[in-house]
Amino acid sequence: MTEMEFGRRRRPLLRIRGAGVAWLLPLLLLVGIVLLDFTTGEEFRIVTWIVLVPGIAAAVCGVWTTAAYGVLSVVTYVLVDSAWPNQYQAGFGDFLLVALGGALATLAAVVRVRQERQVGHMRDIAETTRRTVLRPLPPRWAGLDHAGVYLAADVDARVGGDFYDIQPGPHGARVLVGDVQGKGLGAVEVAAALLGTFREAGYHERDLGTVAERLETRMRRHRAHMAALGRDEGDRFATAVLIAFPDGTADAIDVTNFGHEPPLAVGPRGVRELPGGDGLPLGLGDLAGGPPPVHRARLAADETLLLVTDGVTEARDEPGEFYELAREVSRAVRADPRHTEPRRLVRRVRDGVLRHSGGRLDDDTTIFAVRRLPDDGEEPGAGDAVRADGVTGPRVPATDDLGTGRARGE
Repeated sequence: MTEMEFGRRRRPLLRIRGAGVAWLLPLLLLVGIVLLDFTTGEEFRIVTWIVLVPGIAAAVCGVWTTAAYGVLSVVTYVLVDSAWPNQYQAGFGDFLLVALGGALATLAAVVRVRQERQVGHMRDIAETTRRTVLRPLPPRWAGLDHAGVYLAADVDARVGGDFYDIQPGPHGARVLVGDVQGKGLGAVEVAAALLGTFREAGYHERDLGTVAERLETRMRRHRAHMAALGRDEGDRFATAVLIAFPDGTADAIDVTNFGHEPPLAVGPRGVRELPGGDGLPLGLGDLAGGPPPVHRARLAADETLLLVTDGVTEARDEPGEFYELAREVSRAVRADPRHTEPRRLVRRVRDGVLRHSGGRLDDDTTIFAVRRLPDDGEEPGAGDAVRADGVTGPRVPATDDLGTGRARGE
């Protein structure tokens, strides 16, 4: 990213009608010091305070603006001090102080802008990584209406170990939502590996149990690869829930749960927890002799499937009480049945979690809602040609634009 690009992208600290006005602060300070110097009289000269002007500029303005204020401060000091009789002039010593202050302020602005550029570059990398791991999902994808939001617990982070995806295929749509144990790039690598396997196996494999086996095998292979590189991740695991929307079945889904938060079915008649949370996390399948079983669960056409990571259920308020997801969603649906729509439902849960926790999340948080679309004949069929990137037909904007946010109230 060039310096010009950075300058265009960095949002000014103060804006009026969209225009940056941060440069006004040091200018107003300069004018105020000059006026005070003349009004306080010769007994109390404050012209030397002009040294504060480039210091303020260094905190809120760019390098060249700060340098300009450094020069302007020196010139103003000379003009104002020369207007007084010789016996009341501040003198050459204070002139050097103002000049040195301007030079140091300019240097400070260089350091600050360079650091901001580095931070911006790292955020760009993190955002690119996020969009690679959590690829944007087209609207009305695979016959499903969906919405998702990811909230990073770290205010400077944009990506973590939470993941979700929808994979259409000849055997119906498959959905995966999960949470990798731990944080950092190691968790991101595991999420990327599992999503890559899911996108291939979810498309090609007819049996959901086979997809689950492929995910378990991929987790073990990834840990072996990391161990061969000298990175011991023997205790790394991931909770996940794998769901299939079988073709020709309008009122049921297949669920395999790897120790994850149980999905909720949210409909006009209330909220209910789906069964099937009897499996161990991915990476611990050897302890149970294989992946968890596949359960068939009822899901009515007017019900939305709500899947979250433990950042939701473990969110605490000030007294330490956990966020009651099912209770809060039930209350919202009773108040307005339209909250069963995926976007409204995700937004309601997101706002509720942030409000409950005061915007302070201890863990990355993912909220994902999905339901079947009415069979109107507009959705791509299982036999349609699918491009290598998984998009059928022309690319369209993603619907999961509720935001990859930070853990703060919005």
